[in-house]
Amino acid sequence: MNRSLSSDRLFDWINNGLLLIVIGIILFPLLFVVSASISDPLLVNSGQVWIWPRGITFEGYQRILHNNEIWVGYFNSIVYTVLGTLLHLIVLLPCAYALSRKELMGKKLIMWYFLLTMMISGGLIPTYLLVKQLGMLNSVWAMIIPGVVGAWDILVAKTFFQQNVPDPLVEAAKVDGASHFYTFWRVALPLSLPIIAVMSLFHGVGLWNQYFNALIYLNDDSMYPLQMVLRKILVAQEMSSENVSSSAIQGEALAAQARIASILKYGVIIVSTLPLLVAYPFLQRFFLKGALVGSIKE
Repeated sequence: MNRSLSSDRLFDWINNGLLLIVIGIILFPLLFVVSASISDPLLVNSGQVWIWPRGITFEGYQRILHNNEIWVGYFNSIVYTVLGTLLHLIVLLPCAYALSRKELMGKKLIMWYFLLTMMISGGLIPTYLLVKQLGMLNSVWAMIIPGVVGAWDILVAKTFFQQNVPDPLVEAAKVDGASHFYTFWRVALPLSLPIIAVMSLFHGVGLWNQYFNALIYLNDDSMYPLQMVLRKILVAQEMSSENVSSSAIQGEALAAQARIASILKYGVIIVSTLPLLVAYPFLQRFFLKGALVGSIKE
C-alpha cells in the first residue's frame, strides 16, 4: 500500500514537473515579446532583455496609435476574418448536416470526393490563374473565397451532427411537419454551438494570421491585412540593418529607422494578438467538447 502511494506521488511529481517545463517553454516567448514591446530596442537587440523589461518606453505603442497604415491593416484583418468566418459557417454547416443524414443518396461518394481534395491539390499557379479568371484579384474575395471550407472541417462537423442530432429527434420534427431547412435551423443548429464555436475559432485564427494570400492576390497597400503590414515592418528592419553596415554616411538616419522598426515590431505583435485573446475566453467552454468531435469512431 505504501509502495503504491509512493509510486503515485512520484508519478504526480514527474507529471507536475513536466507540466511546469512545458508552461515555461510556452510562457517565455510571450513574456519576452511583452517585455520587448516596452523596452529600449537597443537593449533588446543586444540581448539584454529576457523576461523583465529594461529601459521602459511606450514609444512603440504611441507610434502604433498614430500609424494610419497599421490601423488600416487592423480594420482590413477584422473585415476579412468576420466575413470569411461567416461565409465559412454558411457553407460548412448545411453541407455537413446534409451529409450526416442517412436519407441522402450518394453521400459516401460525395465524402470520398471531398476527401480526395485533401490528397490532391491543383497547386499555387493553377489556383492563382483561377482566382484571376474569376476577377477576384485585388479584392476582398481573394482573401476569403480560396480555402473557404476544407474536407477536414466537413468531416468533423458531419461527425458532430451524427453524434448530437439523433435520428429520432429529426423524425419527430418531420412528423410535426417540419421541412429539412426548418429542422436544420430550429433543431440542429441550437444543438451545435460547440462545433460552431470550434470551427469559427479555427477558421478565424487562420484568416487573422494569414498573409500569404495577400502577398499573392493583393496589389493595393490599402487592402493589406495587419499581418502583411507587420511583414513589411520586419522586412524594413532587416533592410535598414543591412544598409547601416554598408553605408557609413547615412548610418545615423538608417540606425534611427531600424530602431523605429524594431520598437514597432513587438508592439504590433501584441496588438495583433489581442482580438484572439479576447475572443478565446468566450469560446473556451465550447472548445473542449467540440475539439473532441471525431475522436470517437462511428
